[in-house]
Amino acid sequence: MKKFQNTLYINDNLYILLGLNSESVDLIYLDPPFNSKRTYSAPVGSKAAGVSFKDMWTWKDVDEYNLDSLAVNNLELTKFIASVGSIHSKAMMAYLTYMAQRIIEMHRVLKRTGALYLHCDPTASHYLKTMMDGIFGQQNSQNEIIWKRTSAHNRARRWGPIHDVLLFYSKGNDYTWNRTTQKFDDAYAKTFYNHEDDKGRYRTGDLTGPGTRAGDSGREWKGINPTAKGRHWEPPPDRVLPNWFKYPDRYSAMPVRKRLDVLDQQGLIYWPTTKAGVPRFKGYLTNESGITVQDIITDISPVQAHSKERLGYPTQKPIELLQRIISASSNAGDIVLDPFCGCATTCVAAEQLGRKWIGVDIEEKATDILIKRLNLATGILNHFVATDKLPSRSDLKEIKPTESVKQRLHKEQKGLCNACGKEFEIRNLEIDHIIPKSKGGGDYYENYQLLCGSCNRIKGDRPMEYLRAKIATIEKTKAKVFFGE
Repeated sequence: MKKFQNTLYINDNLYILLGLNSESVDLIYLDPPFNSKRTYSAPVGSKAAGVSFKDMWTWKDVDEYNLDSLAVNNLELTKFIASVGSIHSKAMMAYLTYMAQRIIEMHRVLKRTGALYLHCDPTASHYLKTMMDGIFGQQNSQNEIIWKRTSAHNRARRWGPIHDVLLFYSKGNDYTWNRTTQKFDDAYAKTFYNHEDDKGRYRTGDLTGPGTRAGDSGREWKGINPTAKGRHWEPPPDRVLPNWFKYPDRYSAMPVRKRLDVLDQQGLIYWPTTKAGVPRFKGYLTNESGITVQDIITDISPVQAHSKERLGYPTQKPIELLQRIISASSNAGDIVLDPFCGCATTCVAAEQLGRKWIGVDIEEKATDILIKRLNLATGILNHFVATDKLPSRSDLKEIKPTESVKQRLHKEQKGLCNACGKEFEIRNLEIDHIIPKSKGGGDYYENYQLLCGSCNRIKGDRPMEYLRAKIATIEKTKAKVFFGE
């Protein structure tokens, strides 16, 4: 097996995705242009000066080589996208088609335990979510995360837009998730950590769980019977115990009431002053890492104008945001992919957290900026490659277009040309690459079809849409001649 190498691809991400193996990536984060009808340019004097990208969408942005596959294999999704053209605009329809082509491939390359975070804004987030439901399945929509990206935007006749949306989808039920925390703010700490002793501020929490139990956890302890209250004893998990806690031998294997004795001996039980009170666990502020990450992010600020992190990209995202996502949804050694990597924030965060990574950007001028940032931020100049060459899948068996392949295709297509639909003898049919090799298509059986000689010549190195449009025009012309129009 070829050894993995961190790679920055300078090319259209669709063609890169087409060359990646199925189920080879653990986490995908993408921050595509938002269809905001703006052109973003890095200012003169910034590290990214001279780099720009457009955020305006037309059918020129859509990959025509893959339109046929989208329509054939995702009919309901295609109908939805077509409806958006009537509801919103043709530009939005083109944008969603562009995104669908790529997200379908991202779903393919994700491992079964993988996840995807799609960063967008309210311009298209609702359309993108419906599209994502169609590709990933609505049952795999885990969160719609709100990130407060700025403090204020004044608008004369509407509420100021200050947030972005991140759509978090998993490939399936068994997706990677690590408990990740964010710091408490001062107001939260004062409100909830309202007790204090010689070890610091603390809050109290339940030592019981709902429902009764027949074993040790349901029996009386220190004169208190949890069963009478419809509950059972439930000591806190090890992760919330303070760092000064002294673990006895085989603590986790002890009976429940014995563990409660240990907690009480080490001063981690709060005893109410009233006789009717139930003992509670002391959770100390100084020894907890914070609250579990929430789906509204207000504690991560955007990249400030004078920040050392800032490169000059108007849409640059803070590295802390990517670190949080990568920490929550991947493990050390996993592969993280960013198909719109821009100024390489995802790649840098992945490297810092001990992950492998793949970055893709179509902007040739960005190459030097990306390489410099990766080197300055991580010192890994010799540990990754930058290339414009397309990868080649190794999980599909490469098969040359031989006579036996032709015979197999002839049987599957029932002797019909895959374009005009007419029946031909095998000698009058020719093997064609559905997606040309120059556009990421390979010598795989899945990329072969049989066309008659006429259709193959018309298609040439063009997509099936072009061929079908030509056939329709020819048939229409024949009809006009036949009826004397």
